[in-house]
Amino acid sequence: MRSALPPGYPACAMPALTHVSIATLPPERFLDVLDEEQYRWLELLIKRAEEFLGGRVIWSVNSTATGGGVAEMLKSLLAYARGAQIDARWLVIAGDEDFFRVTKRIHNNLHGESGDGGPLGPEERASYEATLATNGRELAALVRPQDLVLLHDPQTAGLIPVAKATGAKVVWRAHIGLDIPNQLARDAWSFLLPYVEQADAFVFSRKAFAWEGLDDDNVWVIPPSIDALSPKNQALDEMQVRAILHAARISDSSPELPASYTRTDGTPGRVDRHAEMIESAPLPYDAQIVAQVSRWDRLKDPIGVMDGFVRHLAARPNTHLVLAGPAVEAVADDPEGAQTLAETRARWEALHADTRERVHLACLPMDDPEENAAMVNALQRRATVVVQKSLAEGFGLTVAEAMWKGRPVVASRIGGIQDQIEHERTGLLVDPTDLDEFGASVGRLLDDPALAARMGAAAQRQVQADFLGPRHLGQYVDLFARLLFGEAQPPALPAFPGSTLNSANDVSIPAASTSASDIEPRSQLRQNTTPPS
Repeated sequence: MRSALPPGYPACAMPALTHVSIATLPPERFLDVLDEEQYRWLELLIKRAEEFLGGRVIWSVNSTATGGGVAEMLKSLLAYARGAQIDARWLVIAGDEDFFRVTKRIHNNLHGESGDGGPLGPEERASYEATLATNGRELAALVRPQDLVLLHDPQTAGLIPVAKATGAKVVWRAHIGLDIPNQLARDAWSFLLPYVEQADAFVFSRKAFAWEGLDDDNVWVIPPSIDALSPKNQALDEMQVRAILHAARISDSSPELPASYTRTDGTPGRVDRHAEMIESAPLPYDAQIVAQVSRWDRLKDPIGVMDGFVRHLAARPNTHLVLAGPAVEAVADDPEGAQTLAETRARWEALHADTRERVHLACLPMDDPEENAAMVNALQRRATVVVQKSLAEGFGLTVAEAMWKGRPVVASRIGGIQDQIEHERTGLLVDPTDLDEFGASVGRLLDDPALAARMGAAAQRQVQADFLGPRHLGQYVDLFARLLFGEAQPPALPAFPGSTLNSANDVSIPAASTSASDIEPRSQLRQNTTPPS
């Protein structure tokens, strides 16, 4: 629903900000995916958060409510926060075509890519600031001095000065970055830095992404997470997978059961809509399937995946490639999606007829995001190998999603993907520009089911330890405590049990080994004023 107009706006004015409805999810849901020690840790985290976040609103602001990993994470993380009695709210900014063209250019430049090749000069800054001025006025009318504001990615960076002026603590969260920045990335930094440097803290997915010129003391490293219980990641049995892929017209399976799944609120859901399939023959359900699921974005390199498959894998009997992404008209903040899909389709049409039958492009409907998620879930679970051959990647949630499902993954040795996959143990990392290495790695897993199964099982265990919501929420609680209380903050909990990740604010510190059973009870936490080490 649209936000109420702030005081002073004429009645005819259309609000810029959209208030996104957030479900309330009880923490008890995690009993199904966490071990006893991890769940005990979560209970203590909730108690700690209640003590200093009560009475405050945590505002999360981004540029879209559907499509892409940021929106998916916010949907689940904020729902769990609300289930823990934290007043978490979600706002989506509005922008015109010029605004999103500029922010897509910034996005590409931050990844070291030229994108459309356009500049980031005075005209682009004027367009960027004009759009955010309207959003900023509405945001200022909502935020109170005791609140916390979490702004996501380049689209919202220009709101930092306005949010700071309210007296609230402001965090800017970058979900994208480059391990070794080039001049394009630095030019994008220069465009955004006048806004970003005013924030109280800066959050990146990995230390290498942190910008030059920012105060290291205010840089936090918080990797993303997946929701293991969402329609995209919940357990599906083989008959559900078969039924969903048939109902979505992704494969030619003949199911005996309805295409059912469980919605986030616990009610039953069913896949009724169809994917738009670009193919010359149906996908056999019993085929060896190599699948990549991502937005239609050149940085995800769908054409490169197709070329690697055609060169090294298409001649294998009964081996097929599926490139799946959202219906392009549904992703409002990505103006290049339709063009990337058109380019990918043109490459597919140029294939030899026999090869073209082995390659399938799937545009998944976004009318119902949870139905879309169920389709992705079924496709990843059915895939023999999941690939993510991105040319640049902030994190790559589809990697963790596939790992959680126990799928063997071949992915690019770049960005946050390197933090998810331990090469040769939980998956295979490749040079994204080396099609020979890519093809050989996928072929190796297709030829060795035992190896694929071992890697998939190890991958699932790693995601449970490092990339689920409780660890993610715990790091944000630590960040908010530091912003609100400085060195006088309530004692921090040890790292999430089993996690291999480092402290969010000091990546040189290994994860703590203290168990949740050793943590002081709530009454003692209130009396202990010793700052955490």
